[in-house]
Amino acid sequence: MGSAEGQSIPRAWPFKGVYYGWAIVLVGLISGFASSCMFGPVLAVFVKPIGDELGWSRADIAVAFSAGTAIGSFSSAGVGPLVDRHGTRLIFVVAGLLMAAAMVLIAVMTEPWQFWVGVGIGRGGATAGVLFSNAVNMARWFIRMRARAQAIASSGLRLGQVVLPILIYAVMEAAGWRLAFLLLGILILVGVACTGAVYLRSHPEALGLLPDGDVAAKPSGGDSVPRPVFRDVEAQWSLREATRTRTFWLLVVGVAGIFLVNGAVNLHAVAHFQDRGMPAGLAVTIVMIFAVSTVVAALGWGFVVERVHVRWAATGTALTFLIALGSLVQADSYPAAVLFGILFGAASGGLTTVERLLIPNYFGRFSAGVIGGVKEVVVGCISPFGPIIAGLVRDATGSYIPAFVGFGGVALFAMVAMALASPPRQFAQLRP
Repeated sequence: MGSAEGQSIPRAWPFKGVYYGWAIVLVGLISGFASSCMFGPVLAVFVKPIGDELGWSRADIAVAFSAGTAIGSFSSAGVGPLVDRHGTRLIFVVAGLLMAAAMVLIAVMTEPWQFWVGVGIGRGGATAGVLFSNAVNMARWFIRMRARAQAIASSGLRLGQVVLPILIYAVMEAAGWRLAFLLLGILILVGVACTGAVYLRSHPEALGLLPDGDVAAKPSGGDSVPRPVFRDVEAQWSLREATRTRTFWLLVVGVAGIFLVNGAVNLHAVAHFQDRGMPAGLAVTIVMIFAVSTVVAALGWGFVVERVHVRWAATGTALTFLIALGSLVQADSYPAAVLFGILFGAASGGLTTVERLLIPNYFGRFSAGVIGGVKEVVVGCISPFGPIIAGLVRDATGSYIPAFVGFGGVALFAMVAMALASPPRQFAQLRP
């Protein structure tokens, strides 16, 4: 656990009678909203305008997206142990500053490598510095209500994907995509660096609190010390113990496959519909429909995981991706594209919530950073190739459909891996 030294409830938190874990959830929601500009549904709005103005291919643009995924995944391995020991406050500030600087670089870029560096740093900061850290925060502050806390916090990312595409589109129509990136830099500075600096604290015990807002029982009889009602019933695994289980690697492979699919479709879906003759304005609305569906689904999946094991929620998420890909391949009209947006949103909502619960729910909360970091490294070796493969296939064939069909096979493989990831034996044991 991180040090409790210097930890206190901020004066800026006005709800003194409310468990402070909900302030951590609020930080997760706000920072996720601000970070959403570094992910597919928002970046997708920029793909065609940047390509048309600068003459870049879809593969050129996809390299930036994949570089960011890889940087974020590998950075998570280094961030994980730091989070476990010291919390996420400083990491949030550094990530926010780096992401804001990346937006400035992109706004003035003229060469592909500048775009690769900017998106690589920005997406890496969002993945490792914000989303990964938020997942650890929710695991630390909640156990019984972890799924709903994670669902609420992660909905910020998806809310950003609802609101920002239409705002960005309006800014681009009025003043161009470069100004849009500058405005996103300001949003990141406030939403990530500032909120993290003011409100983040490492874990409830550092403030004399217990997870979920549980309280200590009053002394009874001759007892002079309060006895806590709360009991941490989660098995706590070390990194070595977790990585020696078959379950861990099944989870890792399944998550990597789903992120391979999700990243490719996120980045290329809008361009795919535009290639098939859909006007740009209508194509952007598909992103909004997808994002609204994701917000609703993310919250719904959070309550599902409180009632069923996260293993089956993960399996259901992979199945939903498979169905969504089938609808994408068949979509040849606007209503069909809307159906895809709803289905893909439901799948992405599941991924947003469920993926962040896998490590703490299987292996406990106090090593979630370091174990999750190893998972992110493996995911980072696989998932970045999704957007590049889709871009190369489209450049070679003139269509994204062959790539999307292949990704359907990947989703099927991930579904099987998740279904086979039975809880390891220690998971069923209670700590004394």
